[in-house]
Amino acid sequence: MARRGALLLPLLLPLLGELWGRAAGWGALGPGDGQHPRVALTFDDGPSLQTPALLAVLARHGACATFFVTAPACAAFPAELAAIEAAGHRLEAHGRWHRHALLLLPWQEWAQVRWHPRPGQSGPLLYRPPYGGHSPWTRLLARAAGRQVALWDVEGRDWTAADPGTLAQQTLARVRPGSVLLLHDGPAVTPALLDGLLAGLRERGLSAVPLHALPPRRIGWWAGWRRLQTSYGR
Repeated sequence: MARRGALLLPLLLPLLGELWGRAAGWGALGPGDGQHPRVALTFDDGPSLQTPALLAVLARHGACATFFVTAPACAAFPAELAAIEAAGHRLEAHGRWHRHALLLLPWQEWAQVRWHPRPGQSGPLLYRPPYGGHSPWTRLLARAAGRQVALWDVEGRDWTAADPGTLAQQTLARVRPGSVLLLHDGPAVTPALLDGLLAGLRERGLSAVPLHALPPRRIGWWAGWRRLQTSYGR
């Protein structure tokens, strides 16, 4: 029996990391308290060639956002990175590599978590794991590096083949005051989707702000349980 348990442990640890860290999100930063008419707008994966179009839509609507950027994208698109910051948006970390945590060796994940595009900026430094993915060590490494893991509760699904109008309608149906919206800096559909989302948010009396201005709250036991129930097949 002990030998069987020792063999199962390497399989159970990644599963627990996935369930606890990404699916339930216990202890990570998530939606706000819903008491204020605002939502947090966040973009993963950039900067990219689509960044100027996203910034133009945000400026037209007078909205601010948080961009979770990767090290390779920052190196490839320095002008777009500078434009994000010049426009008054927030830069946070999406990692040195856009790889799921389970595909990184422990010392690689340590480097992944420690990297930040603006390590000297004020306030807590945030880290959003690629895909939201967790290894058994993600939270421990984030704590050791002084990072706060930041997740989301509503996906724009701009990685699918749906048209922007349908995506905006589906996303707005799930949005609540305090929601954290996940979009991506890169897909061709995202600027049009963003335009529809911001128009819909305005009609509902909701403003789009950077994540730190929400402010986000840590996901507790009950909220994590509800998140776990809706994390798959959603």
